[in-house]
Amino acid sequence: MEIQFFGAAQDVTGSMHHLTVDGENILLECGLYQGRRKEAFERNQNFPFDPESIHTMVLSHAHIDHSGNIPQLVKKGFKGNIYCTQATQDLVSVMLKDSAHIQEKDVEFVNKRHQKKGLPLIEPLYNMEDAEKCLNQFTGIEYNRSVRISPKIQVTFRDAGHILGSAVVLLDISENGKTTRIGFTGDLGRPHLPIIRDPQPMDGVDIYITESTYGNRNHEPFIDMKTSVREVVNKTVQRGGKIIVPSFSVGRTQEIVYVLHELFNEGSLPEIPIYVDSPLSVNVTEVFRRHPECFDKETSQEFLSNDQDPFGFYRLRYIRNVEESKKLNTSNESCMIISASGMCEAGRILHHLANNISDPKNTVLVVGFMAVNTLGRRIVERQPEVKIFGDMIPLKAEVAIMNGFSAHADKNGLISYFQNLDKERLRQVFIVHGEPDQSRELGETIQSTGFKNVAIPVRGEKFTI
Repeated sequence: MEIQFFGAAQDVTGSMHHLTVDGENILLECGLYQGRRKEAFERNQNFPFDPESIHTMVLSHAHIDHSGNIPQLVKKGFKGNIYCTQATQDLVSVMLKDSAHIQEKDVEFVNKRHQKKGLPLIEPLYNMEDAEKCLNQFTGIEYNRSVRISPKIQVTFRDAGHILGSAVVLLDISENGKTTRIGFTGDLGRPHLPIIRDPQPMDGVDIYITESTYGNRNHEPFIDMKTSVREVVNKTVQRGGKIIVPSFSVGRTQEIVYVLHELFNEGSLPEIPIYVDSPLSVNVTEVFRRHPECFDKETSQEFLSNDQDPFGFYRLRYIRNVEESKKLNTSNESCMIISASGMCEAGRILHHLANNISDPKNTVLVVGFMAVNTLGRRIVERQPEVKIFGDMIPLKAEVAIMNGFSAHADKNGLISYFQNLDKERLRQVFIVHGEPDQSRELGETIQSTGFKNVAIPVRGEKFTI
């Protein structure tokens, strides 16, 4: 049995891990790599293995950095089943089609410029037809139900508490008369977040693969976020500005809407319009509404039992139409615009940033992790100018950062989850999905508990289990 780490190895995007069991190839995740445009295109276009050689794929959750390159995988020859939870299957069906649509539109926009400058034209990684084709290979499984995905491998999904449908993955592998259990966190969530349930523990794990996005940082308590949002909104409105919120369409947007709903119910916010300007966010919110079985007890009691919609209230408007989206940038009224993508690498958020970040009255409210070499990270770093659509634009707007919204476990959460494992049985820990300093400190903290077999793979590194 061997495992090779091809994505999110000392990095946080493009998750992809390759497991080989007695000649059978299983892929854990197939995410889009996000970063410098040329490097990202090359890595996403060219797999470090033959896609036709993959027998089966397992997906922990629907975020694009974990699922976004599946259409390309299928396009290049993968014909096997893709196993995930039922809610993830529903989310992926809208997210991959949205990803294809954004790529097609961005390529169309860039090619107009290339034509004017006499530069070569480019093509999207995949199109809508590719995205729709791959959906036929998905199989949704209920939480806590064990399913055999090959003669030697059984998979079980437990709730990861990260986004709707997210799972920690248990793989029970039979080889040479022995069973080895691999536990893979995907992305591990936080307890006590609104809407979805807390992470469920793993048991009986021999090999543990953990994310480390916040391996050396702890979050502000989520309960403080309501106060922070109220302060940012009130301060920006007092100076006549807009609040621009780059937000992941899955999970983060719904959490923000939930908090805004509570604040409006309390009378804590000024009467400004709130726009969710992302067709994907609109579609994803509909998927949330279809899966109340994933909600925590508090959401069910506060909203559902009172026949309220947790994702809708009187000041909130969901926008699909492009013309309506454009009108937001010509309006001078104070408002909040929540738009995707979360790392500011594609989609309508780019237009809202381009039109608003030069005005010091406005605020960019950052509510999620921004990877290195993304526009979002450059905004977080408050660089004096940032490039959007090829133009350098001065960044004069206020930048407010709220890491307390993070759906990732922080350092304490990651360690707490690890400490619930059976150390007598656990043989090896692999740390992935984190920038080097985050992974390194998490590894050192785990070793300080007395467990020594910790590895932080580099991209392409292979291990025999």
